[in-house]
Amino acid sequence: MQEDKGIPPGWNYNPASWGQRMPIIILAIVGFFIAAYLALFQFKITSDVWEPFFGNDSRKILTSKTSQLLPIPDAALGALGYIADAVTGAIGGTNRWRTMPWIVIAFGLAVGPLGFISVLLVILQPVLYDAWCTLCLATAAISVVMIGPAMDEMLASLQYMKRVKDAGESKWKAFWGYKSIQGKVM
Repeated sequence: MQEDKGIPPGWNYNPASWGQRMPIIILAIVGFFIAAYLALFQFKITSDVWEPFFGNDSRKILTSKTSQLLPIPDAALGALGYIADAVTGAIGGTNRWRTMPWIVIAFGLAVGPLGFISVLLVILQPVLYDAWCTLCLATAAISVVMIGPAMDEMLASLQYMKRVKDAGESKWKAFWGYKSIQGKVM
């Protein structure tokens, strides 16, 4: 039965299964290490950054005005974002789309905007600086790959919350995982 496997109504797979989430968590950890490495350069802890394809372009991108717009360098913010992705992806079991909508929505909000910002920063590289950064491109690719699966799980939680609303139950309690609709899996 679908409910026994945690499959949301109308779905043919469980978007909260470990098979769906583990690749995102692993990618987030890889993204964290790359972004942390780039942040070490931006914080001047290391004096050089690895760049196999574009000569001095990584230095140009990582020291650009865009990378320093905020009080914290963009790579450090990216590293924090990837940790948030990994942690929110790892919390909860395979039924978390209905038992922990709050963490699933936090997960989606952590993954989605990071992916958007990564794409924006990649577009700015050649447009503003006529340069490319290999590791920046790698982290952007990681961010984009993570979006689809994270949004699937968030969609399942949002659909669950709509079913709660349609049943006249407390959306607030359901959001925080205090109860399912009239004790039923929905």
